[in-house]
Amino acid sequence: MDTPLTAQDHADAMTDYVADGIARAKALGNRGPLMLGSDGKLTPDILEAFNRTGFYVFENAVDSAEIGLLRADMDSLLDRAPVDNGATHDHQGRPAFGQEFAKPIYSLIRPLADPWGGTQALNGRHPTKMAQPVADNTANKVVFLMFGMCQAMPSGLRLYGPPDLLAAAASINGDDFVPYNDATFIKQPGLGGSVSWHQDGVTHWDNPEWDSGIHGFNFQVQLYDTSARSCLWVVPGTHKEGKIDIAARVAKNNGSEKLPDAVPLYCDAGDVTIVNRQALHGSFANTSEDLRISLTFGFHRRRSVLGAAGALSESESVRYDEARIAKRSEVVAVAIDARAQFYPDQPRFHYQPMAGQEQDLQFNDANWQRVIKDYNLNDLSI
Repeated sequence: MDTPLTAQDHADAMTDYVADGIARAKALGNRGPLMLGSDGKLTPDILEAFNRTGFYVFENAVDSAEIGLLRADMDSLLDRAPVDNGATHDHQGRPAFGQEFAKPIYSLIRPLADPWGGTQALNGRHPTKMAQPVADNTANKVVFLMFGMCQAMPSGLRLYGPPDLLAAAASINGDDFVPYNDATFIKQPGLGGSVSWHQDGVTHWDNPEWDSGIHGFNFQVQLYDTSARSCLWVVPGTHKEGKIDIAARVAKNNGSEKLPDAVPLYCDAGDVTIVNRQALHGSFANTSEDLRISLTFGFHRRRSVLGAAGALSESESVRYDEARIAKRSEVVAVAIDARAQFYPDQPRFHYQPMAGQEQDLQFNDANWQRVIKDYNLNDLSI
């Protein structure tokens, strides 16, 4: 009988790999402030580094005051989480948050588990399984993911509308860019689970017009200093390789999950990472003492989505037509107005797809009910 892998064994085994990964990351030249040129788009050096590596770290992109508001809202949501998937009460016996929404807000897993690796979940895009150490803490289940940040917390809706982040989206996906979805990753110290190696894209691998940006990208806003032991890891340049045989790649590495060319997206609180959804990426079980909370939300090219079939957790019988895309894009416009009302001194982003509809898409109670509540029923997954 094999001896179970302890959390300390896992942490010790990561030490040299983490140090080497940090050295590789520092050599890439894809970190720095989010800079826009006179045209309102990302500067050419940032676009070059992003297109070359498949990711970028925007340093100090969200100020500390806004991070504080996001942390406070997140603390409240975690305190009100159900004790298990499908449970209706929290750890204090109160009604758990979010039961009025059509989709669950929380996803819980066993500590240090890999819930998707080696399964058919999410179209089987996680073909190999990460190491699953035995946690020191005996907690039954821990929050792993949270969904619907725009409806679950006021600061989350405002985070969907910053002018510089939306300008970055327009720089990469065009002025008519459309939203994808959002999910918040929770990596509690010594408890947080792993996400096995995968590429996010599903729909367009065989598209005759395939290119390295056809499946869009994700932002991740970091609420805490995120170490190389708790953060996302990416294999640079893999967004250009097409669909990768991940199982073969791990097998070639003697079955080890520690891919030799991967790099960590370690960050400070307020940093925002941007990752091409075709890049090979994943994260390890968090056997460190570091907390990671990453608010993740993505955007697509409009032409990549229009006419596409549902993917990931949605039926392929669903087609993303003009009405579906417009409905989901309204969320961006309402978020822009919510941000403008809360931060009146900040510039307001002009979102081309909703131009001329700003009066109808103000942030108010009626539009919260009509546009924001259950908005994630209209996510655009490709």
